[in-house]
Parts: sequence; C-alpha cells; structure tokens
Amino acid sequence: MSRSVLLLVNRSKPNVLDALDEVRSILNKHSSIVAELDTEDDDPIEDAQGAGLIMVLGGDGTLLSQARRTVHLGLPVVGVNFGHLGFLAEYDLDSLRTQADYLLDSDALECRNRLMLSVSVYSSDDSEPRFSGVALNDCAITAGPPFRMIEMHLSLDGVSGPRIKGDGVIVSTPTGSTAYSVSAGGPIISPSVEAMAITPIAAHSLGFRPLVVAGKTQIVLDMLVANSSLDCADEAVEGTTLVLDGQVMHSIRMGDKLRFSRHERPLRLVRNPKRSYWSTLMHKMLWAAQPGQNGEISPEDSE
Repeated sequence: MSRSVLLLVNRSKPNVLDALDEVRSILNKHSSIVAELDTEDDDPIEDAQGAGLIMVLGGDGTLLSQARRTVHLGLPVVGVNFGHLGFLAEYDLDSLRTQADYLLDSDALECRNRLMLSVSVYSSDDSEPRFSGVALNDCAITAGPPFRMIEMHLSLDGVSGPRIKGDGVIVSTPTGSTAYSVSAGGPIISPSVEAMAITPIAAHSLGFRPLVVAGKTQIVLDMLVANSSLDCADEAVEGTTLVLDGQVMHSIRMGDKLRFSRHERPLRLVRNPKRSYWSTLMHKMLWAAQPGQNGEISPEDSE
C-alpha cells in the first residue's frame, strides 16, 4: 500500500522551483499528494490530512524549521536536499528518483528517532512560562549586545551545579552536536544516543568543559547576569537572546529561569539506506580530514 505525502516546499530556493514539477510527477506516479504547503509559514501544522509521509524540499535549514512544525504529528519525515550541505536532508533529487519505490511503496521505512529539545522561559515571578519552544539542533543562549559577559547558574535534575560565565551556553541534541556546539568545542554524539550536550561559549574558566547528560535529564539555567537592550544606544537591538536552531529568537532577562528537557516526541527522520552517518560526517563535515585532503576520503557512502 502506497504512502500519501504531505509536501512542504521551500519556494525561496530557485532549484526547488525548477525541480518541483518532476517531484510532483514522481510522487503522483507512486502515490498521491494530500497537500502542498509553503515552508515560509512558521505555524504548526495541525492536520496531516491523512498523509503517511512528510516530504520537505529545501536544505538543512528548511528541515530544521519543518521539524518544529510537524514533530507533534508523529509521521516519518524525509528531507530532499536542494541546499549546500545536505547533512540532515539525506536525499537529493537523484536519490528520490531511484528510491521512490522504497519511500512510497515499501512495507516499512527505516527511521531514526531524533531527540528534540523542549525549552520554557519563566520570569522570576511567574508560574507559567512566557515562552515555550522546541528545537531539533540546539538551544543557544547568546550574550548579545552590548556583548558583555553573562552569567548563569546550572542545575541538573534539581541538583545545584556550577556557575557559567562567558559569552553563553549551548544545549544541543545529538543531531545538533555537529552544528553550533561542535564549533564551540563540544563533542560529536551519535544520533542514536539518547543524550544532550551542554557546551559553554567562550567560558571565563579553564576548568569548564562540555558536558554530556542523559536524554531524560532536566536542565535548568538561572540567569544571574544578562545584557539588556537598554544598555545599547539603539534600543531596537536585543540583548541576551535564546536562539532555537539558529532561527527562532526570544529575549532573555536577568532573573529568568530556563528549563530544558527532552521533547515528548522524537522526530522520525527517514534514513537513506545508501548513506551512513559516519561516512557523511567524513565527506560533508570533513571529520578528521588531514591538511590538504579537502574531504577526499575513499570509503563508499554506504554502510
């Protein structure tokens, strides 16, 4: 039995528009398209309209935003890459052509359950959060203008931990461990591991190292010192900011409490059986590449 498709299209990418008719033809040959929606809309998709599969046309950034829109639906999501990297979006137009039978007609799809983060921000005197969101890659607290150091107190599962002083901190999933976190010196975590990483950004300490905790851990950060837009000459510029997946931003104030936990649902990301995570890490992220190697690594891009 074929899977009907909810098609999410990033129309801001010219190469997506160039390929859209062919993609529709492939899908209609094997199945049906229940709806075609633009990815510009940030609102959660409330009704999958009977679809058995969500297909996202765009790049990794598009897949990040659509993961936040659709994770609550519990459907498998396949990313078709029309961007530059294609690390998260494991398919491209060629592989869609050759693997359409597998994606749309096979009895079972191999999916990776990708842990997602929930974050809530509480003001010091509020019992209800003033902001809540989810992220597939990471939640980063950045110092922001005027770029003075900020300070936070970390607690894990209700146990008081250290103070973090510096330019901020990143709470990342295994999926996001190869994004902002790794640039800040964080560890690479296999996407099959149920864990979260806490990585300081330019910590004002020689002793604070990135920390990997269990996926069920409750992480709390209390803002002791934060930058404010009032400290800036231009009050339109925000100060300390919570950033989700590099895309959604919310202002953070001194005295705020931020709670991080594993989201109640994982993202069911469809795996390309002709690719492996570790070979993709070598080829696309140049993992352990030697000087002058430029990622020219010989292993086949398959398991």
